Amino acid sequence: SIKMVRNNIEIDVKLKCMEQGLTQATLAEEISTTKSYVNRVIKKPNGVVNNTFVKMMDALGYDIELHYVKKD
Repeated sequence: SIKMVRNNIEIDVKLKCMEQGLTQATLAEEISTTKSYVNRVIKKPNGVVNNTFVKMMDALGYDIELHYVKKD
């Protein structure tokens, strides 16, 4: 299958954790879930972005690229 979400979400999350000085385990605690669930979500292709949305954008001729904006 074609990779339509351009980001590597796993790397993005790991980098953001490093920038914040957090582990994935700590991040998981912050959002009241487990490290294994966080890991499953970020490793699964199209696990973060809805698959139907990805297909719609593909049919319209678009790839998806996520941009992260730091909260003030």
